[in-house]
Amino acid sequence: MKRFAGLSKLTLISLGVLAALGAVLTVFGPNLRRLFGASAASLASDEDEMAMRFSQDSRLQRKSLATFGDSEDSAPALEMAPAPRAAPPSPPRAAAVASRTQVVQAERVEPVTTGNTHAAERPNPFTLTTEDRFSTFAVDVDTASYALFRRYVSEGGMPPRESIRVEEWVNYFRYRYPSPEQGDFRVDLEGAPSPFTPGRHLVKVGLQGRTIAKSQRKPTHLVFLVDTSGSMASPDKLPLAQKAMKLMVDGLNESDTVALVTYAGSVRDVLPPTPASEREKLFLAIDSLTSGGGTAMGDGLELAYRHAAKKAGSKNVARVIVLTDGDTNLGRNLSADSMLESVQGFVKEGVTLSTIGLGMGNYRDDLMERLANKGNGNCFYIDSEREARRVFQERLAGTLEVIAQDVKVQVEFDPEAVRGYRLLGYENRAIADRDFRNDKVDAGEIGAGHTVTALYEVELSGEGSRVATVRVRAKKPGGVEAAEQSFPLEREQLHARLSQASANLRFAAAVAGTADILRGAPQAGDWSLATAESLAEGAVDGMSDRAEFLGLLRRVRERHATSVAGGIPD
Repeated sequence: MKRFAGLSKLTLISLGVLAALGAVLTVFGPNLRRLFGASAASLASDEDEMAMRFSQDSRLQRKSLATFGDSEDSAPALEMAPAPRAAPPSPPRAAAVASRTQVVQAERVEPVTTGNTHAAERPNPFTLTTEDRFSTFAVDVDTASYALFRRYVSEGGMPPRESIRVEEWVNYFRYRYPSPEQGDFRVDLEGAPSPFTPGRHLVKVGLQGRTIAKSQRKPTHLVFLVDTSGSMASPDKLPLAQKAMKLMVDGLNESDTVALVTYAGSVRDVLPPTPASEREKLFLAIDSLTSGGGTAMGDGLELAYRHAAKKAGSKNVARVIVLTDGDTNLGRNLSADSMLESVQGFVKEGVTLSTIGLGMGNYRDDLMERLANKGNGNCFYIDSEREARRVFQERLAGTLEVIAQDVKVQVEFDPEAVRGYRLLGYENRAIADRDFRNDKVDAGEIGAGHTVTALYEVELSGEGSRVATVRVRAKKPGGVEAAEQSFPLEREQLHARLSQASANLRFAAAVAGTADILRGAPQAGDWSLATAESLAEGAVDGMSDRAEFLGLLRRVRERHATSVAGGIPD
């Protein structure tokens, strides 16, 4: 009894009750289970099935998650039917999936997890073409995910898995695609053996948007919406936002106008629409901003949109640019859905949105990305003055002016030539195959001079000369009906060796492979960061941003090797 001397009477009574319940279940358990018609094991199985179905049904437009290489007795997905409920895997299948998720420990890097409320998208599965030969997605030119990765690694850390979006890593970089000879963009197709998975190929789909000279840009009306709450006080937040705005003003035409709105505990109209030629007046207003108070993003967003809508139209660019650390804790509207609901009318009028993320700690990457997607715009993360210059000066036209909207890509793989495929990334840009030609369904936008790159991992069969047909559908800015173009990819267009492929494909493969490994994609379980590094080394092609990626990748590998050698957990 000495071991129970320190326990209270209430605790002892509770233990007694639990013991009594245990005895009752031991004696009467079988009868109780017969009475309710389920064993404990089957009940647990039912809960797993419900959880899996809930997860799989949460995205209404997602295809069935057919696992590449599984037994052929899987029920095929119906292309035009709503996403089916997939049954949970049987134990043999679960074991097979588990075996594919094993990785080479020397190359495994575990990213940290944070309190980010946006759950990571499940990586696209391998899909058999006999079950679904179509892959449909909206283009994405956001780059915030990669810039955030760079910030984490530069400070000795690793990004949260849920912040790693493969397409944003790939599309951060410049690719030397041929310029369109006519129309708004040109499609560049290429394929080569995969450097990661023997027996498979990588297929690259690249879009190059037409460029626009500064003198040819439409008159632009910008509304800067600046978070001046207390959380923005650090040097990498409000002071960096002020530098970024000045850089953007310097790149505008004299006929462009700028308005300035701030939000903290309340919303403030700092500056009405002012010509960009009045540079000193604009800079004084920007320099006057100070931080303090709570955050009421939703209220500020509504006011900024009202300002922008005054000059919205097919002949003008009307854009709201939000600069914030993404932490919103006050105001009537607290979620991306509720905030955008109040301004959807302005979005339909043609007002676009750019979200600029700043700082660390309470940064809401999930909120910034969702706002940009819903606002027909783009999402960036600014970690330095150099990145601000890149976004607001070097790529200003693409940041501001949309040349094609609701851009959708559909790749139809020929079942005679391709046994299965997987799209790397674009999980949260997936579109139902049946909605490819539904012009009421929202999709992504392409800015002037932007490139969009997507990679597929495919397994070829021994037959069929045409590998795939790539279709691109897009509207003119402000348009209602979309135009469609079609581009064939023949087997003879695939390179026999990876070394014959362009630096574009090899570098994109290195970036996508790294992102897939770091986010823990099961299909990348046996992939190696060493392979990605070797690919990147041979594909820098004299570009500084590619060289920087190579340096970051080396730091990730060195950091992990050091932690393994010293017994320090990642």
